[in-house]
Amino acid sequence: MTMTKSAHLAAEERAALGRQARAEVPRSSHAELDVSGNRPDPVDLLESQAKSRVSELVPIRYGRMLFSPFAFFRGAALGMAGDLARTPVSGLSVQVCGDAHLLNFGMYASPDRRLVFDINDFDETLPGPWEWDVKRLAASLAIAGRDRGFSSQERAQVVLDAVRRYRLALREFASMRTLDVWYARLEVDEIMRQLRALPRSEVQKRGVRRSEREVAKAASRTSQQAAAKMTRVVDGRLQFVAQPPIVERLVDLLPTDQRERLEGGLTDLVESYGRSLPAAMRTLLAQYRVVDMARKVVGVGSVGTRCWIVLMLGRDEDDPLILQAKEAQPSVLEGFHAPSEHGSSGERVVVGQGLMQASSDIFLGSDTTTGIDGKRRDFYVRQLRDGKGSFDITQMVPAGLALYGGICGWTLARAHARSGDRIAIAAYLGSSDAFDRAIVKFAEAYADQNERDHAALAQAVRDGRVEAQTGI
Repeated sequence: MTMTKSAHLAAEERAALGRQARAEVPRSSHAELDVSGNRPDPVDLLESQAKSRVSELVPIRYGRMLFSPFAFFRGAALGMAGDLARTPVSGLSVQVCGDAHLLNFGMYASPDRRLVFDINDFDETLPGPWEWDVKRLAASLAIAGRDRGFSSQERAQVVLDAVRRYRLALREFASMRTLDVWYARLEVDEIMRQLRALPRSEVQKRGVRRSEREVAKAASRTSQQAAAKMTRVVDGRLQFVAQPPIVERLVDLLPTDQRERLEGGLTDLVESYGRSLPAAMRTLLAQYRVVDMARKVVGVGSVGTRCWIVLMLGRDEDDPLILQAKEAQPSVLEGFHAPSEHGSSGERVVVGQGLMQASSDIFLGSDTTTGIDGKRRDFYVRQLRDGKGSFDITQMVPAGLALYGGICGWTLARAHARSGDRIAIAAYLGSSDAFDRAIVKFAEAYADQNERDHAALAQAVRDGRVEAQTGI
């Protein structure tokens, strides 16, 4: 686990560790980005990942990454992991997200049915340097700002606000009792209050109205809503609606013998993964039965990994539950930091999510199963939709993106404070903006590098080196 060796030291001793780390690794050094020497070709890295993915889906991944430099960045976590491994670190470890770009934060329904805002993607989670998450978030804000046409000064302010919020939040959490840190969470109602408090120009008024619609949409995204949208009754049975290549029912995807083997394997997975759930949730899961299965294409970086959706019914057809079983591969950080201590990548994702999120899906669990090719693969399972939603960054003005980035910064600090030495990290960051300003420089430098990497993928497609399917 990520409980640090300093956990039982006195608070002042822990702060001293942070100040000592600052003396050894100055905060200004975090502006550095070394991409010289034998930096791997970005397309080579993508192709290395493609080897373990469903081959016919890989062109969709490349097509989605081609859409813009920001879309490329979302799928290039492996490349950035290698770049981050060359940057200075304080030596203070936390449970990191591993892919903390701004679109991996969002809304979802907590078990008490309140809409909360938190990190919502943990495919790459692993114990590691807290700086890596901060730098990926900051770079994503700079890249998103470029995508929106913001000036360099506007982008710098967006990143500065996000990192400052992270730093100040760590100081706040350092002064709190441990249980209070663990219980801290950000509800969407509070975000809307902050949005409504912004200067009320006509542009801002439209942004608030748009956010209110996004919140209402997220609140409506339940299993019932998902089933109404994604299923239909055929011959008296509820089944998924095929939307190839995004959603493909198993009955349409595979020959009969392979389909039956995979259906059996997925049914066993749903039953056996329940052993990773608390006893009460196992009892709840057992009240549902499997009625249909399909393959689903999700995300940008995840395209090509195996992802199955399972339609289940409780009392009747008006009582649906849709679970998503997503393949968990080794974290991109493992090649640059340390291997996972968990028995499977699915367990790594579930444990990391529990450490970082304030509240998690009641059906979140993991298991390993054998595919039709005879290979054992790790999966984590959760509800497909449970109040999930996001704020539309493509329409945000600079002030709106700065506020959103600050909210992400606070959320990331809270996630790190749960597992790492929040007192030492806060002492390392200190009261000045030295770290904040360094990260602004890093983020802009990485945005430049990301544009070069995006161009390299575009060139590889033009040269016929890789195939890309766009518009999917």
